[in-house]
Amino acid sequence: MTRRIALSVLALITAVLVLAVVPLGLIMTQREQTSFRGDAAAKARSIASAVEEHLSDHKPDAAARSLVAQAQGRGDCATVYDSARRVVLSTVCSDVAGGAPARLVSSVLAHPETRVRQDEQWLTTAVPVGDSSDPVGVAVLSRSADPLHDRILVLWGWLALIGVGGLAAAVLMSVLLARWVGRPLRVLDRAAQRLGEGALDERAPAEAGPQEVRRLAATFNTMAARTEALVHGHRAVVADVSHQLRTPLAALRLRLDLLAVDAEGDTAAELADAQGEIARLSRLVDGMLAVARAEHAVPRPVPVRVDRVVAERVAAWEPVADAGRVRLAVDCRPRLTAFLGEGDLEQVLDNLIANALDAVQDGGRVLITGKRTHETVQLRVVDNGPGMTQAARESAFRRFGNPEASGSGLGLAIVHRLVTANGGTAALLDSPGGGLSVTLSLPASRRLRDRGGRSDPGGPRPSDA
Repeated sequence: MTRRIALSVLALITAVLVLAVVPLGLIMTQREQTSFRGDAAAKARSIASAVEEHLSDHKPDAAARSLVAQAQGRGDCATVYDSARRVVLSTVCSDVAGGAPARLVSSVLAHPETRVRQDEQWLTTAVPVGDSSDPVGVAVLSRSADPLHDRILVLWGWLALIGVGGLAAAVLMSVLLARWVGRPLRVLDRAAQRLGEGALDERAPAEAGPQEVRRLAATFNTMAARTEALVHGHRAVVADVSHQLRTPLAALRLRLDLLAVDAEGDTAAELADAQGEIARLSRLVDGMLAVARAEHAVPRPVPVRVDRVVAERVAAWEPVADAGRVRLAVDCRPRLTAFLGEGDLEQVLDNLIANALDAVQDGGRVLITGKRTHETVQLRVVDNGPGMTQAARESAFRRFGNPEASGSGLGLAIVHRLVTANGGTAALLDSPGGGLSVTLSLPASRRLRDRGGRSDPGGPRPSDA
């Protein structure tokens, strides 16, 4: 932004200077040329007027010689011709100037009027002497154009110096203006990025920059404060619900366990069923709390080695897989890195592996693959279980949306929320030969995210969908 503002101001000032200085230079150059020609013509007419008395009235030529001598002193070349084209008076440098061409003198004698010829080196002015209808001679003044060129060069030099000075001032002004506007915006941008990465206490200074930027910073701070209060409020509610529900459930389960010790027959069976319902209710509460945490989580992305996390979770679940006689395999490319919230990938894998192990039969297989594609990391959990119907796949990512779920129906909802909160996608597909394939696309580079932060990536990890 600073560069764009500076370039815009610089382009504007440059255009103004070009439109002002160039025409001014051209006008002043033309004025200098006109003045130069007018002065040469005036001096030539003065010589013609003085020499007329000598040629017409045969008076002494002292006045004319004086004017010719003055012309020589100025560096001009003056030559006076009579009507027969003979040289009457001349300066020493006339030959150096090339004299006056015969046709120029003849042209003035034939058509008595002032004529001017100019080339790169000399300005030659020929003025008729005497009566305009019957001239008695021609006065020719040749003046070097070097002084004119020097004055024009100095003129354009000053104009160029003024233009460069104006451009330098414009550059300085544009840079200062751009920094004045751009610096607080960059600070605000960094604050918004840190807020999006989870630093809910981040605030932007509202004392620098234009009034509009200060108002924007104040509005951002108000929004950040309200977001922080809202997120902390939800977290407090989740913590309170966790405490209020888990304690009575644990107490009820303990009492049922004590009653089941001495129970026999139908009473023991009823108590066992009650214990199963209490256990299911506990898992349901844990799942609801996990979903609530996931929905109110705003992850701060950090680089996560996907291949290492997959290896760790597979090692943790291998005893469960061996107990169910299920083969748990991994085909993950090395050094895969994704940017996710801390602990989110572990929770996602735990839910997916648990769901897959519950779905496959004895002797089945669960395969986890990972590879890099463009800017994402593709992670798949494939099983050869019974799979899911189209209707079940379409609703599986909603809470309690899967009617075929054997557990609480919250595991895939947690997976979907955690993956999408990190800027990824999740999809359910049929596996070749039967079964289900869960495909995750995880971001492989850090990106600015319009989400809040989270401070507690942990929480219960339901193992059923």
